[in-house]
Amino acid sequence: MLRRLALTAVVPLAVLATAVPAATASGAASSGPVPSVAPTSGPFAAARPALGPLPMPLPLPGFLDDGEGTGAGETDEARTRLTVSVENTGVPGADGTFELECGPTGGTHPEGQAACDRLAEAGATRAGRQELFRETPEGTMCTMIHGGDAFARIVGTWEGRAVDTTASCRDGCEIARWNSLVPVLPDVR
Repeated sequence: MLRRLALTAVVPLAVLATAVPAATASGAASSGPVPSVAPTSGPFAAARPALGPLPMPLPLPGFLDDGEGTGAGETDEARTRLTVSVENTGVPGADGTFELECGPTGGTHPEGQAACDRLAEAGATRAGRQELFRETPEGTMCTMIHGGDAFARIVGTWEGRAVDTTASCRDGCEIARWNSLVPVLPDVR
């Protein structure tokens, strides 16, 4: 959307840049010579910039695609590769180290497609991109509910961003965080 907004702004600017100098040079409202602030003699007289159309930025600047350099055929999902290590869940087959790749779905993760769908769902919102792998801030008031000894570490890249985080079920905040990562992490409820 930002790219569309920028294009919407850049194209009219380019049109104006070509129309305004022509209109001011031969406009019907001009009743004679207009005084210029540009020097007409001296060393800076020859350094006048030529008026003309603004150049179109091709390709679009990096800030329009979040600095990720996404090309025409790439998707954010294609840049997701995570290693998920899980232990002490008490769920048969859930403990171990699994590889997860999205776009196309691959790796050894037992619920690969569902995990990729969850990551894509979280990546679709700004809040999801900011919160999904963020650890609970120090000093956060959390309920003292022990949800078990499950522990996980997730390392890799998600939507082109580096990920290195841990999750556990040691208190209410961590349990909520673990549950927000299901099915990337196994459901231990």
